[in-house]
Amino acid sequence: MQKINNQNLFGRLSVSLQSGFFFCFFAIVGLTGVFAQTNEGFEAGGKTSYAAASVTLSSGSWYLDDALIGNLSGDAKLGAYSARVRNTGKVSMNFNVSNAGTIAVSHALYGTDASSSWELWQSTDSGANWTKVGSTVMTSSTTLSTAYFTINTASAVRFEIRKTSGGTNRINLEDISISNNPNSTSVHLTMGNPSNAVTDTGYPANYLMEKNQYVLSYARDNGTPNWVSWHLDSSWLGTTPRQDDFRGDSTLPSGWYKVVSTSYTGSGYDRGHMCPSADRTLTVADNSSTFLMTNMVPQTADNNRITWEGLEEYARNLVTTNGSELYIISGTYGNAGTINSGHIVVPTYTWKVIIVLSSGTNDVSRVTSSTRTIAVWVPNQTGINSDWKTYRVSVDYVELMTGYDFFTNVTDATEAAIEAVTDSL
Repeated sequence: MQKINNQNLFGRLSVSLQSGFFFCFFAIVGLTGVFAQTNEGFEAGGKTSYAAASVTLSSGSWYLDDALIGNLSGDAKLGAYSARVRNTGKVSMNFNVSNAGTIAVSHALYGTDASSSWELWQSTDSGANWTKVGSTVMTSSTTLSTAYFTINTASAVRFEIRKTSGGTNRINLEDISISNNPNSTSVHLTMGNPSNAVTDTGYPANYLMEKNQYVLSYARDNGTPNWVSWHLDSSWLGTTPRQDDFRGDSTLPSGWYKVVSTSYTGSGYDRGHMCPSADRTLTVADNSSTFLMTNMVPQTADNNRITWEGLEEYARNLVTTNGSELYIISGTYGNAGTINSGHIVVPTYTWKVIIVLSSGTNDVSRVTSSTRTIAVWVPNQTGINSDWKTYRVSVDYVELMTGYDFFTNVTDATEAAIEAVTDSL
């Protein structure tokens, strides 16, 4: 799916997502925290010729074909060296890593050379066969940008970067980082992680928080979740009453500002649930979890209590009456101002996307091109239409606006089919 700039997720950072990876227009020196398992910055040097050869670097042995390790003024680099590739050259790992989650590659033009494209390929049989990962990347700037690719495999895997256009124009490759597999075993991420959120304080605008009842990506500087994802079937529903125990989330990293139960007081906005209280009524603990402030966003009363609640009730009715099970993701977009002395951003819109399935097992494999999806894009304003159906859009539209990539665990063809349709039932 095509992606555009996502101001909501990354705040003041300009980020654009394209087909499963995103370019950050600033240099990132590797993946931080416990997730980084392999990092190669080419600082060992040792290869000054374009002739094909292997070279031993800090991470292991690499094979460079029509590529060298350069340290000239024209080489875009973070340290003293970076790889420089021309024609249809390639940079390949001669070793495997296991449990690869995300691979990050910083790239830029060499000197004043014109644009070139390149691709990431992977092999799970020690280099005997290769498959392309994600989309082709175009390098068109002399400033290092970082492309991220989602891998999410527990198998032994190695990677190869292939320059695919531009002829003798050269590109620099720098700071290749491979993170551990961030895939969760949580049922709430069965259909995918829309922003590749990770539990790493180095990513405060896209911080993954996993609860037993839902999973969310938190934006520290917004004081709200980017999105909250949860599974809903009859096993989550019971007779537990609403707990109303709004409170700060003690699992936020140390030193982060904590939104508390009174942070919305006097603001004119409701403490609007993303994962609804009524979706978690089996036990007191389940219901209480929905009152953590990391599950809240500022919503107008008309949105929260009428339009938004109408869709929540409709979704539960699909479960209780039709025997359906749902995968739901809801979130925010835009900045309509702040409350709580600037600590909480008020969204311009709230949105929700839903996959509707009959009850069963092996849910990902049961999603087909005819599976029903529901998506809404709701203005966070007073006086909006009370009927949530007024605000139905395609999942593609929500992706276009937010930059997220939903339902990535289903096949590409199926994903494309179900995300293009605007629900009309």
